[in-house]
Amino acid sequence: MPIQTIEHKRLYQKVADQLTDLINSGEFESGKRLPAERELSKLLGVSRPTVREAMIALEIFGMVEIRTGSGIYVVPETKRTKNFKQKLDSGPGPFEMLTARSSIEGEAAAMAALRITDEELSGLEDAFKMMEDQNTKNLGMEDGDRLFHLRIAEATNNSVMVSVIDQLWEMRQMQPMWNKLQEHVDQAAVEQPSLSDHRKIIEALTTRDPEKARQAMRDHLERVKRDLLRLTTTEDE
Repeated sequence: MPIQTIEHKRLYQKVADQLTDLINSGEFESGKRLPAERELSKLLGVSRPTVREAMIALEIFGMVEIRTGSGIYVVPETKRTKNFKQKLDSGPGPFEMLTARSSIEGEAAAMAALRITDEELSGLEDAFKMMEDQNTKNLGMEDGDRLFHLRIAEATNNSVMVSVIDQLWEMRQMQPMWNKLQEHVDQAAVEQPSLSDHRKIIEALTTRDPEKARQAMRDHLERVKRDLLRLTTTEDE
């Protein structure tokens, strides 16, 4: 018997595979609504963010249609992607990425609090003003947001930390899962709270308090997770 390659799959991929089997077998019929995410979460023994990631993956590959506030519906068989399981690898899920960022960037903020210079704080204020300007002009805040977080990383004086955080942002911008999730979000509903979070991060860094800075960064990223889950809900709650 030839040696088989060990297949590693992300948790959301495993959930998506199981749901695909149920759809293909007719357990979930074409055009019909899937069970609510809360119910699927309990039945599958995984978190709601994992179920949400699985649904986003299924939507990317044409297996389901997500109707925010209404539910998730099975796409007719004639419109589905063939060999879905072989094609599914959309990279880390958006909630998985945010969890990693909370740990990594939380520590970066704590390190920066001990080392940041007045000049670097001024540069952070400039990045924040860019975010405000983009928000006012309805341009989104992606550029200013990324610059803000990278300037905190640079203030750690640790090139590895800068590289890791830069790569996390690159993954976010190039990742189809994140982009698809964002399509279901009203950006105006998340941008103002985000600005408030970033102001608190600046205040924590200005006091040179590492624990306060770490917590401010983690609070921000955890809030983003909660808001994305709430604003992309497919259920009436």
